Amino acid sequence: MWGIIKTAYSQIFYEPLLWGLVFLSSNLPGQDLGIAIILLTLIVKLILFPLTHKALKTQRIMKELEGEIKKIQTDNKDNREEQAKKLMELYRAHGINPFSGFFGIFIQLPILIALYQIFWKSLSVLPDTVNTVFLGFIPLTEASVGMAAFAAVSQFWQAKLAIVPKPPSAKGAENKQPDMASMMQKQMLYVFPVIIFMIAYKLPAAVSLYWTFMNIFAILHEAYVRRTQRTN
Repeated sequence: MWGIIKTAYSQIFYEPLLWGLVFLSSNLPGQDLGIAIILLTLIVKLILFPLTHKALKTQRIMKELEGEIKKIQTDNKDNREEQAKKLMELYRAHGINPFSGFFGIFIQLPILIALYQIFWKSLSVLPDTVNTVFLGFIPLTEASVGMAAFAAVSQFWQAKLAIVPKPPSAKGAENKQPDMASMMQKQMLYVFPVIIFMIAYKLPAAVSLYWTFMNIFAILHEAYVRRTQRTN
């Protein structure tokens, strides 16, 4: 069973993305691997855009409704059926599906893993004519502290922008109990970029370039969603 899953993953995700990178890097002017990585990442993100856009909008609306959700859960803690009914009514009123965010992330995972594996392990299959030195001074097949730092900083800003400020409570400052989810989110805001840096500076700079550009796309996407939600 595992062999079938592995073969399907390779044929559906890994191999098409790998040969897409080979095609781009071989046919772009200057055969620049860095530009090919950016283009491939952009193509993948644009293909996944409908899913990620819906998931992002749902995530932000769910965060904004956090107070109402907790109130429904508290008021109906002894009646699970009524709690589920009221929550679904709340979701329908705001036109969201709470499971769409999970589904969107789940669909993306095999693609993101395949891209990561390609930039980490499979650059050796590229033709010898491909230029692996990005911008003339960053060897993408070698580790780079500078590119690892870019990946970490972009991860910090992407995570920071993704934090949705809590709306003021209708009852003022009545409930000041610490929100565990918010505390964890803030801790990861600072911890995860450090983890990214520690991993990235030991891997080929191609991985850091991919991660940086993916974060830049996510930052722009997040800013777009915020702006459109404010104007609606």
